[in-house]
Amino acid sequence: MKSDLTVRLADRLSRLRADKGWTLDQLAGASGVSRAALSRLENAEVSPSADVLDKLAAAHSMSLSRLLAMTEASFPAHIERDEQAIWRDSDSGYARRIVSPGAAALAGEIEECRLPPGTEVTQDGQDLQGQEVHLVVLSGYMHAEQSNHSYSLGPGDALRFRQAGALRLVTAKGQGCKFMMCRLSG
Repeated sequence: MKSDLTVRLADRLSRLRADKGWTLDQLAGASGVSRAALSRLENAEVSPSADVLDKLAAAHSMSLSRLLAMTEASFPAHIERDEQAIWRDSDSGYARRIVSPGAAALAGEIEECRLPPGTEVTQDGQDLQGQEVHLVVLSGYMHAEQSNHSYSLGPGDALRFRQAGALRLVTAKGQGCKFMMCRLSG
């Protein structure tokens, strides 16, 4: 018997491919997942592995978390701060709080990010190519590089772009940065 999640994922994957006007062969080429496997996934004959889902999310220019959130039929309107997921890189101290996670009926997700003083992080962006990104500095300063362009950002500054390659963020030794990042799909 097929699980409800497998059926919802199959439906979402099929609709994403149809929305782009892609054949199974085109999606196979973009994702690296075989045509046969894609057909079985879209017909809910098998449940996808996390690796396969990650490849499909990348082909559709979205994060894996966004793809999974799109399978949920509903979403909470109110998310209390204590319920918001936090991701922290133990090596650099870079922290992201998922303020407003993605959902099927919503076009994006919002993160509050903190980059400690003297830190450099690079988000390779391979799985997010073409995704619309808006970054707004709340406090502090940082240097950002995206698509061979460099920007010095301070409080109130905004940087907006379509993901194309890596996003590199750097803070000076004495100055960290707090910023919001909104990622929109579609």
